[in-house]
Amino acid sequence: MEEKEISLTLEAEPVPLATDADGVGGTRVTLDTVVTAFEDGATAEEIVYQYPSLGLADVYSVIGYYLQRRSEVEAYLRQRQQRADEVRWQNEARFDPRGIRERLLARRADAEAVNDAAAGR
Repeated sequence: MEEKEISLTLEAEPVPLATDADGVGGTRVTLDTVVTAFEDGATAEEIVYQYPSLGLADVYSVIGYYLQRRSEVEAYLRQRQQRADEVRWQNEARFDPRGIRERLLARRADAEAVNDAAAGR
């Protein structure tokens, strides 16, 4: 019996992240979310179950990328967190968050009163 040689060509797949604005696999699920879930003990399958818009292969790819480049990814995630903190601080400096709930509830009550008056109630 003649044996035939089987060949397999392996190609490197790019990590499914295009830019900071894009999520994993073109979804809105961020790298931060996937890495945090993985670090919290979730498997790739559990992450896909929790975020059904993700593809299993994409999650495995991101986890593999993270494991191979842990320090770079963690530095990137720290930078993103620092930027988010800066933006939050800037927004809070421009718009005082104290009393926001009360202001929103008062605005809703005013709108309901206007609607009730227009409806003759």
